[in-house]
Amino acid sequence: MIADDKSNAAAYWKANVRLIASCLVVWAFVSYGCAILFRPLLASIPVGGTDLGFWFAQQGSILTFIALIFFYAWRMNQLDKKFGLGE
Repeated sequence: MIADDKSNAAAYWKANVRLIASCLVVWAFVSYGCAILFRPLLASIPVGGTDLGFWFAQQGSILTFIALIFFYAWRMNQLDKKFGLGE
């Protein structure tokens, strides 16, 4: 019984860490990659009177971060239900 609890907790923690890591990768790509590294490539795509690279640097990173917060909360609710930890 205790071994099942430990393996269940380990699987839950592994899924949680994987979710956090994937969210951080997306956030880093959008914040650093699209806004700084790939800005010259995105400069030719117009968005709202400016180029896409500038848009990511000014607004896209923030909006992506907010979307990731909601995605993380939604996915964690699914994980909680899957592992029997739902509210």
